[in-house]
Amino acid sequence: MESKDRIFEEIRLAEEKLPLINRDSFRQGFHLMPPVGWLNDPNGLCQCRGEYNVFFQYSPKNPNGGEKYWGHYKSSDLIRWKYMGVPLVTDTVWDADGVYSGSGLAEGDKLHIFYTGNVKLKDGDYDYITSGRQTNVVYSNDSGYEKKLLIGWDEYPEGYTCHIRDPKVWKENGKYYMVLGARRLDDRGAVLLYESERPDRDWRFLKEITTAEKFGYMWECPDVFRLGEKTVLSVSPQGVKNEEYRLQNIYQSGYFLSDKSIFEDYMPEGFEEWDYGFDFYAPQTFRDDRGRRILIGWVGMPDADYTNPTAEKGWQNCLSVPRILEYKNGRIYQSPAEELEALRLEEREIKAGECFEAEKADIIITDIEGDFYANIREAVDITYKEGIFEIRLKSFGRTSRKLRLDRLKSLRLLCDSSVIEIYINEGEYVMTSMFYTKSRSSLIGSGRIRLYEMKNMEVCYR
Repeated sequence: MESKDRIFEEIRLAEEKLPLINRDSFRQGFHLMPPVGWLNDPNGLCQCRGEYNVFFQYSPKNPNGGEKYWGHYKSSDLIRWKYMGVPLVTDTVWDADGVYSGSGLAEGDKLHIFYTGNVKLKDGDYDYITSGRQTNVVYSNDSGYEKKLLIGWDEYPEGYTCHIRDPKVWKENGKYYMVLGARRLDDRGAVLLYESERPDRDWRFLKEITTAEKFGYMWECPDVFRLGEKTVLSVSPQGVKNEEYRLQNIYQSGYFLSDKSIFEDYMPEGFEEWDYGFDFYAPQTFRDDRGRRILIGWVGMPDADYTNPTAEKGWQNCLSVPRILEYKNGRIYQSPAEELEALRLEEREIKAGECFEAEKADIIITDIEGDFYANIREAVDITYKEGIFEIRLKSFGRTSRKLRLDRLKSLRLLCDSSVIEIYINEGEYVMTSMFYTKSRSSLIGSGRIRLYEMKNMEVCYR
């Protein structure tokens, strides 16, 4: 295990490449990215002392991933961000091989932090599924980031593999609750529920939550919250069978809705996906002081069989824009946080069927009737025909993603330098994908089209 001073020196040297990396034309304008290197899961999302906190899985030394730390951004308004550095690194016996995913809980002026510490044994013949891996739940806070072991790898209930991780913690009726994603020894995904009277000690196992029939072999990144009158259990299952119009990625992310509390006789059923695009995984939510439930996901996909050209430039991946969640019409609708509208420039009306030039843009298309076609920056084809909505990408291994749709009424396209988020029917469905093109030329075949070119967010690096 490297010394903490050595780790921070290596991070400092890696981040010296930021000015060069920022010259890459594929760097995003209004999506949070790693300063350098690799980014994956959003972590520790919360609002504390009036500021939004976005931590993220970060491998600054390797754009293809590697040893995982937590990077940290802060903002007062979701569009002006300050990079706060790397508060959590692999400096204890509990997290020697990775500061893995977790959550943040704001309580008054204090920010509690919970994460998975990963340890991989080196001497032995291990499969790292049932043997050779130790995952610990570790506590910290933003007053010094000292660490404390909460649940050791040998304290979990019987019947599970070494894959137990991603604590999400919340407070309810005077108690603290935690959910962990898990893989059972019979290769079924599940969530483990814990409770405590204090966030930093004495966590007790309550029960397992899983589906009646097997739904994947591992459930990652669990989240539990109330939305309207519904209980929402969000998970990212691995090992689910692909279908033509849903569950199309190697791994999925989505939610179960229920009228019951998870503390009752609760059985999750009716899985709905958060996003039908190529690049969306491991989302996490939080509630802000305006009462909004906000979701942010990783724009990326683990173990995908396609590549990103940005890795050659020293960085890879980003986070989705913050999305506001609303329950209606029997499902969860998602819409970009309204703060992003402050980045809009002057509105332009675009004629259907005519080419136009734009790179970073917020495009709103309404009054769509019947079949639909659009081509965005000569790289993303969007079609709707005979009840099938489809996106086709033309490079870097991404091909087609589809969904069944009774009617296409409207679209909102958030198009950044190399990411597009497609909000269908005011957020009834969403598709997010990375794409790579130098072209600024687009064409939209029908509907009323309003275009706002977008300026960049402010991101201040130390």
